[in-house]
Amino acid sequence: MRLSPGARAWLRFRRHRLGYWSLIAFIVLFGISLLANLISNDTPLVVRYEGQWYFPLVHDYPETVFGGDFPTPADYLDPFIRERLAEPGNFALYPLNHYSYNTLNYFTPSPNPAPPSAENWLGTDDRGRDVLARLLYGFRLSILFGLALTAIGIAIGVFTGALMGFFGGRFDLVAQRLIEIWSSMPELYLLIIFASIFDPSLWLLIVLLSAFGWMGLSDYVRAEFYRNRTLEYVRAARALGLGNVQIMWRHILPNSLTPVITFLPFRMSAAILALTSLDFLGLGVPPSVPSLGELLSQGKANLDAWWISLSTFAVLVITLLLLTFMGEALRDALDTRKADGL
Repeated sequence: MRLSPGARAWLRFRRHRLGYWSLIAFIVLFGISLLANLISNDTPLVVRYEGQWYFPLVHDYPETVFGGDFPTPADYLDPFIRERLAEPGNFALYPLNHYSYNTLNYFTPSPNPAPPSAENWLGTDDRGRDVLARLLYGFRLSILFGLALTAIGIAIGVFTGALMGFFGGRFDLVAQRLIEIWSSMPELYLLIIFASIFDPSLWLLIVLLSAFGWMGLSDYVRAEFYRNRTLEYVRAARALGLGNVQIMWRHILPNSLTPVITFLPFRMSAAILALTSLDFLGLGVPPSVPSLGELLSQGKANLDAWWISLSTFAVLVITLLLLTFMGEALRDALDTRKADGL
């Protein structure tokens, strides 16, 4: 049976065992991080108290509901609340880890940062927050940030590269000079300036980094469009009366996606590293937001708390290695010059 080019590329990808299993591991880890609210949280998933069912994960309940004295939101880590929920006839289903990314452990027997224990599996940071919870939520934030930045960079890079490569001539010449001017601007200085003017936020980082992250891909797409626009199938499409947009979208773009797809994992790695570096320097997200870079900064400030820097470094290295192996497998799978016998 004759296989389609996509099926042949997938079989070549599966033959690259390191890249294939890296993809499986990455999907599993990302799926776990998406369930972080169910795995690591300071509120029970379900509570049965005095014959009534409560769902603290989706609704806040005052302390008075569970026998407390104050109408403030219940603290389910408070020993008094725990004792009330553990009484006969009552029931509380807690997540595997009883801490969220911003939960302070007021009852740790050691000063913060506290070493790993049965209560805090990877210890606490210098503010008493659970390191495991911040790693889990920080990993999710890094991957989502990388996906968003990659998607925006690909959209802008493909659009500009396609226009330059397809039309060429003066349009390409002027566009190339404008890109050279824009790429010469000091990106780090601009980030410092905007960080001093605006409140730090994830959306501000996405906007600023997206403004510079598309230029590398646009060069590859431009070269592919330059090569493909002179081929016979494009001339045939013109002879049939198709317009420029139809030719670019339906004919040239599908045959120019190899560098785009190969670019994906490496672009995500760069985005994750950029976020981590900016957070480490204090130019990224606010301190209250879980971040791998903020944890690395705490590890630098507390060298005796080895569990902070070691666990964060391990998560970051594993993530980047998985993305690198996936990128290498994609590159080999899309290389049609390799004889695969399919």
